[in-house]
Amino acid sequence: MDLVSLLYGRQEQSWQAQANCMGVDPDLFFPERGASTSEAKEVCRGCVVQEDCLEYALANGEKFGIWGGMSERERRRVRRARALQRRASDVAAG
Repeated sequence: MDLVSLLYGRQEQSWQAQANCMGVDPDLFFPERGASTSEAKEVCRGCVVQEDCLEYALANGEKFGIWGGMSERERRRVRRARALQRRASDVAAG
């Protein structure tokens, strides 16, 4: 069994195997606090599975690292915006 399957299971393997970051040092995606994230985000830019990666991180509450080209702070903003949209939709529907 390969590392991707071991860590994430078989279903995620299909998108992760296509990621630009495969074979890149994982430390790049988990920079020290205050360090630049630009190199990691550059690897993500143009990746065919960037959206899948981001959705995985959002669905699984990834709190650290660059996922789908976004930092945890950026992912928090996305989660908040989606929660507000859901509330607005719920209010409008009911």
